[in-house]
Order: sequence, then structure tokens, then C-alpha cells
Amino acid sequence: MAKKDLSAVRNLAVIGHGGVGKTSLCEAALYNAKITTRLNRVDEGNSILDYTSEEIERKSTLSSSMAVIPWKKSEIFCMDTPGYTNFLADTKGVLKVMDAAVVLVSAISGVKVETEKVWGYLSDYGLAPMIFVNKMDRERADFYKAVEMVGTSLGVQPLVMQLPIGKEADFKGVFDLLTMESCIYADGKVSRSSEIPAELKDSIDSFREKLVETAVETDDQLMERYLEGGEVSDEEIRAAIAKGTVGGLFVPLYCGAALQNIGVDLLLDGVVSFLPAPDQIGERRTIEGVDPNNDETITREPSPDEPLAAQVFKTIVDPFSGKLNFFRVFSGVLKSDSTVLNTRSGEKERVGSILRLTGKEQKPVSEVGVGEIAAVAKLKNTITGDTLCDENAPIRLSPIIFPEPVISFAVEAKSKGDEDKLGQALHKIAEEEPSLKIERHEETSELVVSVMGMVHMEVILARMKQKFGVEVNLKEPKIPYKETIRKKSEVQGKYKKQTGGHGQFGDVWIRFEPLPKGSGFEFAEEIVGGVVPRQFIPAVEKGLNEAIRKGPLAGYPMVDFKATLYDGSYHSVDSSEMAFKVAASMALKKGCLKADPVLLEPIMKMQIMVPDDFVGGVISDLNSRRGKVLGVDAKGNTQIVSAEVPMAETMKYVAALRSITGGRGSFEIEFDHYAELPAHLSDKVIAEAKSGEAETED
Repeated sequence: MAKKDLSAVRNLAVIGHGGVGKTSLCEAALYNAKITTRLNRVDEGNSILDYTSEEIERKSTLSSSMAVIPWKKSEIFCMDTPGYTNFLADTKGVLKVMDAAVVLVSAISGVKVETEKVWGYLSDYGLAPMIFVNKMDRERADFYKAVEMVGTSLGVQPLVMQLPIGKEADFKGVFDLLTMESCIYADGKVSRSSEIPAELKDSIDSFREKLVETAVETDDQLMERYLEGGEVSDEEIRAAIAKGTVGGLFVPLYCGAALQNIGVDLLLDGVVSFLPAPDQIGERRTIEGVDPNNDETITREPSPDEPLAAQVFKTIVDPFSGKLNFFRVFSGVLKSDSTVLNTRSGEKERVGSILRLTGKEQKPVSEVGVGEIAAVAKLKNTITGDTLCDENAPIRLSPIIFPEPVISFAVEAKSKGDEDKLGQALHKIAEEEPSLKIERHEETSELVVSVMGMVHMEVILARMKQKFGVEVNLKEPKIPYKETIRKKSEVQGKYKKQTGGHGQFGDVWIRFEPLPKGSGFEFAEEIVGGVVPRQFIPAVEKGLNEAIRKGPLAGYPMVDFKATLYDGSYHSVDSSEMAFKVAASMALKKGCLKADPVLLEPIMKMQIMVPDDFVGGVISDLNSRRGKVLGVDAKGNTQIVSAEVPMAETMKYVAALRSITGGRGSFEIEFDHYAELPAHLSDKVIAEAKSGEAETED
């Protein structure tokens, strides 16, 4: 049943860089909540949440997984998310529909670039965060250094809730600065005492004072009483911490060792105590969308009494069991065996079974309410990002903006008989992977797949083989050049062929002239006096449209010019549509060669995100790639370099940026426009094209 008491609902993303222990934390939480009877481990291949063959093989999360964790009379709807750069699009989709997040930071390596990236997503969506410093039991673990990095790298005020007891292999528990208790873990159990470890006495006094002072600053009356020496109760401090957390004034920080299940129970206590319920999310409390009928802004309150508004944030496609759409309810209640409206497609969808998932284990429920996360099977026309709502109160929630892919491959089936299966498999996987793009490049006759990185591509290939039985070859895609003209020309195209019977005759005069960038191809006619009969004019246009697919320079499509048919002649017996088509194509080739033809290359718009230290190196590299730097903007501790770069110079940029920044840089890329290719490069492309034609003819 959907919960009417929203104070007992939490939805939570677990985020952080790859390998920091997010899945281990979630597995420990499930064990503490008695959902599992043993502490499952990623490295043993028995994790409930990393259950796909690729995840088991790679020992890392490649796709977000759901778990429902009952804790202290509350239910936590939790999403374990990927942390490696190649899979952060999935994480971004999850964060769009969440209210809160636990961010894991390694006690060994501190805040890494992926942590900064997901923290940016979290900040963009206004989620309330908590931090868990993990791996306190490992060699070189340094809690205090990690706390310092959180403040400097993420630009937030960490509110330290605990101090570690013991270090590295001797780490055995934490001191709770809220209850002023030592919490020692042994054999899966925790024992609490008021004993203060002697080695921590000074630190405890200092951090406890800072905790209380920071908390009371959220309330003027509380702060005044505290400064005057009055008593402030533990309950008042807890309420102040919750207020400051939701308000973004500070971030509660915990520590532990997820693999050893140390500190995870206290973290769950903090999630329930300090992170917001769906109706306590500060400025994000009111849900805003648009009316799909007129695009006017409308709002919903996070209440079960409001009309339904839910958003799909993830899709799983299985060739045998079908499609699962994961969604979060923002208002109202979604019931099984009901009908909802999809405001993207405008179509009604029949909702059958609603499922709560923990990993791949499914539990049917009759309904889900505000703040809850679930999945529904076999919706016909629903994809990731869609809004499902009450058909009598339509609303379209803001879309999920996924990162653009950064690397492309030309793909072909290893077996020629698998070409159709290849296309079907890619489109099925694209339903699961919103950051995957599939294009058929007419210019190069290649099927091009764009992804977030090489590992992303490897995982997609493995999935295609396992789920759909398709194997493919990868190669670097050809650059989709285009051709155009820079001057005006007027030429005759005359096709005359005499055979024993009827001959062929078509005669046209066509004016070719350049058009502004992005205009495409335009056809016009100025025929007077019937010199070209009306029935043959469409054939002239058709002949030109076919001929522009292969330009005269290197065989690339032609764009941004106008062809005007203004004169010609015909033969009463020998003229035909075919003859005028051929005459038009002859005119195109001759006319364009006279009109100063040039090659155009695709120019990409790039945004490169790097720490301050690497800006100079990035700009220098962009200059060497014929790039045009448009500007540099600061966002927190990150510099964003905007540039326009030829596509040919970006094909291997992923590896180049990793080398320049030591893995701390990332970038977004999208097509922007076509521009003239410099002459020395144009000559090379034309020579390669002619060489290729000669080899084909041989």
C-alpha cells in the first residue's frame, strides 16, 4: 500500500566514484535491515545489486539498481548507482528524481574527479546530501585528510558526526558526537558505551563543540540561548541538523567500513533523522511542470490527495521477459490495473503489475505513493524521461537531460546475415541507454554508434552478444564531409542518344548559385514558352536530387546551393523523363566544377571541464587541433573551456584529455555546424576518395 504518512518515506541515491564501495554499503544496509541473511560481497560475485554477468565479471556497478530498505519505522527507497565516467548518464537520470543522496568518499584517495562530477549533478537538482567516508579499515586511510578534501574540492561545510576509533587494520568503530558514545563493532554486532577513548579526548571536545555551534546557527533563538550559556537539548540539536541539511547549510559526514559493516547502521539512522521526506524538500517541495495542451506552468503538491504525476527515469529491456520502466511518484498514487496518460506520446497506457525491486528480485504491490520508487512492466510506448499522469489532470515534468556521448564507432555485423538483427539489438539497447546514439551516415554509408567511452562500448557489445546473439566489428568512423559551391555558374546539360528505334533527348540550362550555411538544396524553375515541357520539369528536379548525393570533388553530398532551370529544348519523339534526369545530373557535375566547389567539414562544440591547473595544457592542445577557444568560465573549483573543434580532430580526444589531466578532466561534445575545410586538408581528402574509387573499380 502507498504510504499516507510521508514522514516515513525516504528516497535516496548512493553515489561516488567507481570502486569507492557504494554497492558494499547498500549490501550492508540490506543485511542490517534483515532483508538478507548474509553480508553479500561484490568481489565474491554474490551481490544482490550487481547481478548482471558483466557486473559480476568486472566487479563493478554498470547500471543502477534498486533496493527497498525498511529502517526504524521508515522505508528507504534506495538506488545504487554507477561511479565510473562511462556510466554516469545512468546516475544522472537517477538523481533527477531523488530527494537526497549519500555520497561516498574514500578514506584513502579522498574526492576524485567522478565524485566532483556527480556532486555537480546533485547540486544542479538541489538534492540534500550526506557524506560517508568509507574504507577506514584500509592501509593509508586518513579520515581527517578526507574531511579536508570534502571541504576544499566540493566547496561545502562538512558537519562531522563521528570520529574513527582505531586506524587502518585496527579500525574498530566510531565515536558518535551526537550521543557521545563509543560504538565498537565485533562479529557483526555493535556495543555502545559512554567511555571516551583517551587518544580522542581532545578531538572529541573540539568536534563536539563545532557540531553544536554549527547546528544552532540554523535557528536564531537557539543560537541566542546557546551563546548565553543556556541548555540546548539533544532533540533540539537533531532538529537543527535536519533543518540545516535540508537547507544546504552544511553536510552531515559519517565514516566507517562498508565491507566490514562498521558504521552503516549509524548512517541509516542519519538518513532517517536528517534527510528530507518527500514533503520536506525545501524549495523543491512543490513539483513544477507544464500543461501539455498549452505549455503553461502548473504545480503539484507532494501529496497523495493530488492528481498523479510520476516520471520514468530508467528502462531495462530483456528479450525474454520484456521491458521494465522504473518511475518515481511525485504526487498522487499509482495503482495497478489502472490507466495513465503519457504526456510525451499523448497516448494512454495500461498499468498492469507494479513491482518493487531489490536487485532483480521483484515483489508485486497494489499501489505506490509519493516519494516511492517502483517499476512497471510492458508499457507499450513509454521511454526514459516520460511523465505518467492522471488523464484528467495532465502534466509534463521537466525532461531528464543526459550527457552527450563523446566517442563514436562505425559498426557492422560480423556475419552478413545478422545486419537486421544488429539494428534491432542496438535499438533495444538504446531504450536502456539514453546516452547511446545510433545514426546512419548517408555521407559515408556507415552505421555509427556514439557512446560515453570505450568501456561503455565494450559493455554494449557484450550485452548484444549475450542478449541478442549478435557480434560486431568496430572501426573508426569516416568523417561525414559535405560539398558546396562558392560562385555562380550557368551550364548546359544535354543528353542525346540515338539507337535503332526511339532515341533519348534531354536538354537543360541550369544556373547554380551558393546559399547561406544550413540552407540545404533549393530547386527553382523559370521556364517560359514551353522550351522544357511541364511534364519533364519534375524529372529535372529528381535528377538533381539524386545527383547531389555524390558531389564532384570527393563523392560527398552537396548542400547550401540553389539550382534554377531557366532554359532548354526537347524532341517531340525522343524526349523522356529519363533523358531529362540524366541531362540534369550532367549539368550538376559540370556546373559545380565551374562554380568553385569546396569540401565542408563538421565542426563540434565542446565544453571541457578541468581543474585550474590544467587549463593551459587543454587550450594549447585545442589550438594544435585547429580548435577555436570561445571562452573559459569558472564553476566552483572547475574551469569550463568552451571551444569549436573540427570533428576530425576530436575522434581520439578521450585519451588525449585523460593524458593531459591525469584523468581529472571530462568533456561534452555535440555537432554545431559545417565549415570550409582548409585547402591542404581538402586535397588530401579528395586524393583518398579518388584512390578509394580506383581500388573499387579494380
